[in-house]
Amino acid sequence: MKHIPRKRFGQNFLTDQGVLFDIIRAIDPQPDDTMVEIGPGLAAMTRLLLESLKQLHVVELDRDLVLRLQKNFDPHKLIIHAGDALQFDFASIPVTSDAKLRVVGNLPYNISSPLLFHLAEMATRVQDQHFMLQKEVVERMVAEPGSKTYGRLSVMLQWRYHMELLFVVPPAAFDPPPQVDSAIVRMIPLAQPLACDAATLAQVVTKAFSQRRKVLRNCVAGMFSENDLIDAGVDPQSRPETVPVEQFVALANRLSTR
Repeated sequence: MKHIPRKRFGQNFLTDQGVLFDIIRAIDPQPDDTMVEIGPGLAAMTRLLLESLKQLHVVELDRDLVLRLQKNFDPHKLIIHAGDALQFDFASIPVTSDAKLRVVGNLPYNISSPLLFHLAEMATRVQDQHFMLQKEVVERMVAEPGSKTYGRLSVMLQWRYHMELLFVVPPAAFDPPPQVDSAIVRMIPLAQPLACDAATLAQVVTKAFSQRRKVLRNCVAGMFSENDLIDAGVDPQSRPETVPVEQFVALANRLSTR
């Protein structure tokens, strides 16, 4: 029976075989990888991944799709975690002592940013992540300082990951077609991210980008004095979108030591 995509789950199923093979080549799954796919949907990518993997974990919220997966796959090869990826404990997936988790998926656009932050909490346990996301979101993730798209998402993710936009996927590759272009992003956790408290950095970055058109001194008034900014090596007259990640980290560390 044909599955009707559900808007509340943000379901757009990738059907273009050429794009699917391009994604699999980018991921390059190896037999012994410990891999989890978020939102397997109708299993188009799942089937291709299982051609290389001994076993695959999937996280799926839609109960109808969970039943379909249970019916169509060997339970020893496909380990199904029924539930919300935003609530799922990815650290619960066992990995061997010398291995790390690989995470892939066509992420629902309506939860992509919260899910990326949820996954960032366990970045030290992850080898890499390959995601299909709205192209606009990926552009914000990889944006460099000085870009109009550089903002809170850029800083918080670039502090933890090296990221690369691999290629763009047009709406016609999906059923139903979304209203926007998509893109594939590769995310590799940094071996040694700059030392910083994540919550404090988020606090600083959120305040800094709350008023993008103002100079940084005005954006963070009440949190930092002009001398605080200067002592941290930050130009008080700069605009938030021109401040590199390492300077935001310096400000967060200054706030933490008060």
